[in-house]
Amino acid sequence: MCITLYKENKMDAFFRTHTYLVEHVNAPVRRRLMDEIDWNDRLIGIKGTRGVGKTTFLLQYAKEHYGSTDRQCLYVNMNNFYFQSRGIADFAGEFYRHGGKVLLIDQVFKQPNWSSELRLCYDSYPELKIVFTGSSVMRLKEENPELNGIVKSYNLRGFSFREYLNLQTGQHFEPYTLQDIVNNHEEITRQILSKVSPMSFFADYIHHGFYPFFLEHRNFSENLLKTMNMMTEVDILLIKQIDLKYLTKIKKLFYLLALEGPKAPNISNLAKEINTSRATVMNYIKNLADARLISLVYPVGQEFPKKPAKVMLQNSNLIYAIYPIHLDDQQLMETFFVNALQEVCLVNESNKPGTYIISQKDKFKVCDTGKNKKRFSNDTTYIIYNTEVGKDNQVPLWLMGFLY
Repeated sequence: MCITLYKENKMDAFFRTHTYLVEHVNAPVRRRLMDEIDWNDRLIGIKGTRGVGKTTFLLQYAKEHYGSTDRQCLYVNMNNFYFQSRGIADFAGEFYRHGGKVLLIDQVFKQPNWSSELRLCYDSYPELKIVFTGSSVMRLKEENPELNGIVKSYNLRGFSFREYLNLQTGQHFEPYTLQDIVNNHEEITRQILSKVSPMSFFADYIHHGFYPFFLEHRNFSENLLKTMNMMTEVDILLIKQIDLKYLTKIKKLFYLLALEGPKAPNISNLAKEINTSRATVMNYIKNLADARLISLVYPVGQEFPKKPAKVMLQNSNLIYAIYPIHLDDQQLMETFFVNALQEVCLVNESNKPGTYIISQKDKFKVCDTGKNKKRFSNDTTYIIYNTEVGKDNQVPLWLMGFLY
């Protein structure tokens, strides 16, 4: 009996995978970032926390601009063992010589010397455009000076409430600026309410709407826990080059911060709990923030390495994934508010409960519409929850989810 062995050119194998992935990409919501990027730039970096859809974003770009069979565009993932023996620049050169125009590189940090390899590509192949994805932990320009002046960096965020609402209702609501929302929220709310009832979807978004993988037919909480572990084990340890033996300390610190809720951390107590120095605790806190597991809120004019005035989980979905946390409505709503606002402006802590300073000048207070018994002050914008509509300087909280 004669056995015929199947052989193919390695580049053909990559194109075959590319074609399959592009044809089967499932992008139910077109991400706003797709229109914010200047696609004329030659070197584009897209950072984002694990699980927000960076791979889907690259494949959607390929589908929109080139289709699945155009060999001018190619998607590759650095997880492929092939790249353990071949550098990015060498592979890009072969692609370029065969007519390649756009190389999409997923998880670029898995390749040793990735930044110098990208620089070599940039200098050697002037007609080649490279779009790559990386972890939110990466500091493209600060830690990779060879990319200074040549890379344009963008952040792919998790689903906004607007994007989630569009997905669930089939609508095509556009985002608004913070100024538009504050000044015109009554008219904006009327327009939205004429089509859908946002409050019918808001609780679900708070629970599971930030990460696109809620669309997958798997247990969301288990999937999110797996993702959170990967953020610490890969995004922090691998990229920051921290020894594996310190992983348990980082995970314990994250859990302790989550249990404490939104408050100023006691660095000395945390250092004792995980048996390390205060300086190391501060560095770990910064790493957790870079990984988008927590948010750090500082008083106006302060930043790291100062101690933050408040540490909170980065988005409300994470709160539900960590047990046993008492689910406090005010905590959930403030987490949603800070997550939404930090994507578009500077958020600082005020000295009053539930109050934040936005863009170093404007006071915003998050409060329950049914429990705020004090007279509303004219110098504060009140972000009210448990209501679908607001009036004057009282803006419904859900509308903050329309900022991107």
